[in-house]
Amino acid sequence: MSTPEIAPAKDARRRLVEGMADLLWERGYVGTSPSAVLARAGVGQGSLYHHFTGKQDLAVTAIRLNAETLMHAAQDALDGPGTTYERLERFLLRDRDVLRGCRIGRMIQDPEVFTEDPLRQPVADALVRVRESIAAVIEDGQNRGELTAGIASDDLAGTILSTLQGGYVLARAELDEERFAAAVRGLLGLLKGLVIAP
Repeated sequence: MSTPEIAPAKDARRRLVEGMADLLWERGYVGTSPSAVLARAGVGQGSLYHHFTGKQDLAVTAIRLNAETLMHAAQDALDGPGTTYERLERFLLRDRDVLRGCRIGRMIQDPEVFTEDPLRQPVADALVRVRESIAAVIEDGQNRGELTAGIASDDLAGTILSTLQGGYVLARAELDEERFAAAVRGLLGLLKGLVIAP
C-alpha cells in the first residue's frame, strides 16, 4: 500500500488543488490552513512546497479550478437547445448546492481575497466570464426578436448574476434553500415579461 508521500507527483499536485478548491468553497481562504489542505489531499508537506510556493499560490490555482467548474456548468445550461428564455431558465434552475453558496462568489467575502489582487483577480475574471456568457445569450435573443431590446444585455446579465449571488447569501443567512428558490422564481417571472410573443 502506497503512502501519500510517494504518490506520483502529478497525482499529488491534482489532489492538492482539488483539496484546496473544496476547502475554499467550504471555509474560505482565511479559514483554510495548509495542514487542512494536506489532510484533505492525503499528501505530505513536501508535496505542497514541491508544486507551489505556498498557500496563496495553491489557492490561486484552486480558485481557477473552481472558476472552470462554474463556467462548464454555466455553459452546459446556456449553450443547449431552446429559446432564449428556455436557455436562461435552464441556467437558473440547474442543480446547485445552495447552502454551500457559490464556489466563486463567496470567495470575495473573504477579507484576504478582497485585498490581495492575485486572489481577487481570478474571482473577478470568473464572474465576468459568467456575466458575459449570460449577456451573449440575451443579446442573441434580442437580435432574433425573442426578447425585448429595451434593456442592455450586459445590464440584464448583471441583474441575473446579482440576483443569484444575493439568493445564495439569503439562503445561507436563513439556512433555507427556499430563499434562493424564491429569488430565482422572481427573476424568471421578470424575464418572462421580456419575452416577445411569436
